[in-house]
Amino acid sequence: MRATTLTAKAVRSSLFAVTATSFATAGLFSINAIAEEGQADKVERIAVTGSRIKRTDMETASPVSVIDASSIIASGSTSIDDVLQKMTSSGGAMTNAAVNNGSGGNATMNLRGLGSNRTLVLVNGRRMIASGTGAASTVDLNTIPVSMIQRVEVLKDGASAVYGTDAIAGVVNIILKRDFDGLEMNAQTGISAQGDADESSLDFTLGNSFDKGNIVVNAQYTKRGDASQADRSFSDCPVSETGAAGAKTLYCGGSSYSEGGHVWGYNGADLSGLGGEYHEFTDEDKYNYSKDSFLSTPMERINLTLAGTYEVTDSTLFFTEAMYTKRWSEQQMAPQPIWNSEAWEYQPISAGGFMTDELLPWVAAGELVDYGRRTVESGSRDFSQTVDTIRIVLGLEGEFDNGWTWDVSYNKGKNDSVDTLANLHNLGSINDAVLAGEFDPFLQSSWEGESIEPFIYTELNSGGSELDILAGTLSGSIMDLPAGELGFAAGYEHRKESAYYTPDSLTAQGLANDPRVEPTSGEFRVDELYAELAIPLLSDLPLAQQVDLSAATRYFNYSTFGEDTTWKLGLTWRLYDDLMVRAGRSTAFRAPTVSELFGGASPSFDQIVHPATTQSQAEVTVGGNELLTPEEADITTIGLVYSPSYVEGLSFTVDYFDIAITNTITAVDSNYVANQCLDADGTKINTNTALCQASNIEIDNTGRISFDNGLQNIGATNTSGYDINVAYTFDALELSWKAGLDTSILSTYEEFDPDGNAVNYRGYITGNTGSYAKFKSNFNLTAMGDDWSATYEARFIDGMDSFACKDNPSNCYAPSVGSILYHDLSGSYDITNAVRLSAGINNIFDEEPPYYTGNLDSNTDPYTYDVIGRYFFVRANVKF
Repeated sequence: MRATTLTAKAVRSSLFAVTATSFATAGLFSINAIAEEGQADKVERIAVTGSRIKRTDMETASPVSVIDASSIIASGSTSIDDVLQKMTSSGGAMTNAAVNNGSGGNATMNLRGLGSNRTLVLVNGRRMIASGTGAASTVDLNTIPVSMIQRVEVLKDGASAVYGTDAIAGVVNIILKRDFDGLEMNAQTGISAQGDADESSLDFTLGNSFDKGNIVVNAQYTKRGDASQADRSFSDCPVSETGAAGAKTLYCGGSSYSEGGHVWGYNGADLSGLGGEYHEFTDEDKYNYSKDSFLSTPMERINLTLAGTYEVTDSTLFFTEAMYTKRWSEQQMAPQPIWNSEAWEYQPISAGGFMTDELLPWVAAGELVDYGRRTVESGSRDFSQTVDTIRIVLGLEGEFDNGWTWDVSYNKGKNDSVDTLANLHNLGSINDAVLAGEFDPFLQSSWEGESIEPFIYTELNSGGSELDILAGTLSGSIMDLPAGELGFAAGYEHRKESAYYTPDSLTAQGLANDPRVEPTSGEFRVDELYAELAIPLLSDLPLAQQVDLSAATRYFNYSTFGEDTTWKLGLTWRLYDDLMVRAGRSTAFRAPTVSELFGGASPSFDQIVHPATTQSQAEVTVGGNELLTPEEADITTIGLVYSPSYVEGLSFTVDYFDIAITNTITAVDSNYVANQCLDADGTKINTNTALCQASNIEIDNTGRISFDNGLQNIGATNTSGYDINVAYTFDALELSWKAGLDTSILSTYEEFDPDGNAVNYRGYITGNTGSYAKFKSNFNLTAMGDDWSATYEARFIDGMDSFACKDNPSNCYAPSVGSILYHDLSGSYDITNAVRLSAGINNIFDEEPPYYTGNLDSNTDPYTYDVIGRYFFVRANVKF
């Protein structure tokens, strides 16, 4: 069978040029095959991420960044999300170890801040199964073993015409080791300067090549310890602001659902039971929920991977990939806050009732009261997830006598999960017991021991997803044109996706503390046909050394919404050896997921302000919508690649991007629904509009507004900006050096409300969707000797304004945050040819994450900033 790889020498020199920084500096190309030492020194056609056509020219119209294995090692990362999330082109909200509330233990990538669901993740050029809890719809990067990664290629352009749904912001293509001989073992451990957030990893990779093929086996075990918000001064209590506008001060606040109970009497009493004796409630009685929350969440996982090839005939190769991951993860939050769903009548014993007399100085017998409490006696809320993910690929690839190549494959993925939430309280049963005179909520001992035990339960939910893909591709050269070969690729894919979520039985019946949640279950099928052309237009002309046009189109037919097409055009114009211009224009789409289509309805209590009610919350029914259609995007990229021949090893790239998404899948703002569909008297208005008809809005005699607000295709998002990279490899002082500067400039990021009004997020940091810095930059410098290397890295994030203070900055203590610069240092030394030791310090100067008004958690933004502080790691590598 004809070899389809590059020589190790050619590849090493190329990758050295394009990975000048460890954080994915904007390389000019990517490579899907690397030859072992000793193979013929011959450059064959290769596949480039973002194209199905194999070619000898490795520069395409779309910008691609490359992260090699050495860069991952230098970062000290045991999970690939640690590296990807530090790319300057990433942004918004990305779940990671520092996200305690709502992460579910997942790790995700978010290119351009457009959402992890708009970043397509591939493994060896094929889709990865979505993983996590419930009806998972995004890829959990914990399922990718770092020790098996050969490199990561990040395509920062839309690619739906090539790969299908989700490739709006770009594509992350993780290339695993395939041709590997020998045995390699790694042991790594790290810990913060505070002595917490420890993390250890052990792995081995065993590979063997034989006459007919190759097999590689990898196993990795990773364990991550926790850190507490209580152990950092910036997060040890929830910071609150007080005072007049322009003169705000900070104090250690907390929750009014406090330890010992909080009583609100209808005649004005406001009492705290903190300390066991009731007294007038003050800010000192608020509960510090931060001290019970994780700053970094613990996790344990096992990754098992196998890759193999076997030469069936001289022109046909069988290949297989198998991956299995088991993850155990945990989060911890403060003890559950509980409250009475309806007012309780105070019935003291002295008045013939069953309740303690302790409230009598403030509350009269028979008076109605509201009650809230932090159930510290029962312990913290403990979240846990056990997730199993498996992926198997079987396929054949080959080459015809005319040089055309083909492949067929079957890709099977399955994810199953169980998640629990311990130390919850059945509020419905407590309320029934109070009304029946069997439980005195105002007696402190009622919340302890055997008295409260019957009301405590652990929520148990299960979920899963499944992926099946049958695919085939044909690629080759149609004919020789004056400017080169006319390349062609075409293929077919059939994909089936299904998912389910089964909530806890009490939750599903609405009998516990949470509102009723319906189960999720559904599936869809899609058939897709695609074709691609690589058309050489001009060559060997003045200011047109080589001009190529690429074109791709994809037809898709979904069982849920029907059929459509998407397309892409690209142009590369090499004026002369040193200078190339590239441009791309494409459409892209994101099909609704199973959870978006078939997500079970459940109530949500959303904050609203409406003149028809004094209640600050509306009961909103949320859930999926089977009538959803795909999100659509128009994408433009224009770039410049310059490698001056008069400075060997130096290259510059500048790429402009513009992404406009319409028909986005989202829910209407609850305030907007209430104010559009009810007037100040509570009378229904705009009843002829689709919005108000679908809302089924009502207002009951207590003044509570209720309506339906499921997902709809109503939004739009625009973003644009520049990616700039400078890479330089050189020799000096008898050492080899590589340097890189990777910068992203955000020109526009705006979302549109249902009226078409633009909401600007550029330069803002938010409380729940991360940050959108105008300027981010990563610098890297590596020096290499014969048996050692050292790397310095710097990461800059521009200052931002708080989105919560956008309309009235003077009413905020911290309406903005300053810029921040992180410094990392790492190095390695070869003790022998077989043993290498590495070590590093991340966040050398222990930069503390900034506080800003309207923060998310830990009084900062764990999506954006390092919350752990200075961190040390050591690593040992052994090869045989």
